[in-house]
Order: sequence, then C-alpha cells, then structure tokens
Amino acid sequence: MASNYHVEHVNFYVIDFDTTYHAILGQPALAKFMAIPHYAYLVLKMPSPIGVMALRANLSVAYAYEIEGLALTKATDLSIQMTSVVTEAKIVLADDMEIPELELPCASAKSKEIKEVSLGLNDASKTMKIGAHLDPK
Repeated sequence: MASNYHVEHVNFYVIDFDTTYHAILGQPALAKFMAIPHYAYLVLKMPSPIGVMALRANLSVAYAYEIEGLALTKATDLSIQMTSVVTEAKIVLADDMEIPELELPCASAKSKEIKEVSLGLNDASKTMKIGAHLDPK
C-alpha cells in the first residue's frame, strides 16, 4: 500500500560480520522513527499511517548466530589467556624454574623420645605426651 511508505535519511556504518541483528540503531534513530524495539522477540514496532508496523526477525537464524557468537567469544578469551600465560612464562628466571631437591627431615623428627606434660588444668592427672624436643608452651 503506497500510503504506508515514508522516506527518512539516517546515517549509519556498514560492518561485515554475522550477528543476531540486521541493524543496530541508536537512540537518535529510534526517536526519529518513533520506534520501540523488543529485544527478546526481535521485533521493532513503529507508527504508520494505517496503524502500527512491526518488523520481525527470524528467531531461529538469530539463535544460531548467537550460539556461534558465544563459541567465538569463548575461543577468543581462551586465546587471550594462553597468550598471557606464555608471556608470563618467558619472564620467569631459570633459577625459579629449577625443581628443588627433597629436603631431609630434621633429626629431631626421627627421635622417638617423648615426655609427659601437664595440661595446666585443676586436675594434675590430665597430661599429654609430646616429643621430647617440643616446647610445652
């Protein structure tokens, strides 16, 4: 119907990538067309001479692009993290990368000598046994 057409000029950038949206309109463009977007249903409604005009998107295509976008985001994030790890690994000094030899346990740990100490309670019979080399305090 010819009475339902109207021409408005809007400046915009064209970017070549697959996305859920066919166009991304800012507040000035939405205000100029008196349009109301509903992002969940991918519908853009605006007034026309014969009532409300609704521009609808294909939900299944939009969903497929969204899944693809999420996978790309995860892969990009992983790539950035790996680059960061490689960069930090190059900074580590050679001395810090050496694996230390197992230290021998101290001689007192092998000692089987024990002593009995009071727990400091009112009852003197309350005692415990500790290694002879340990300080009871």
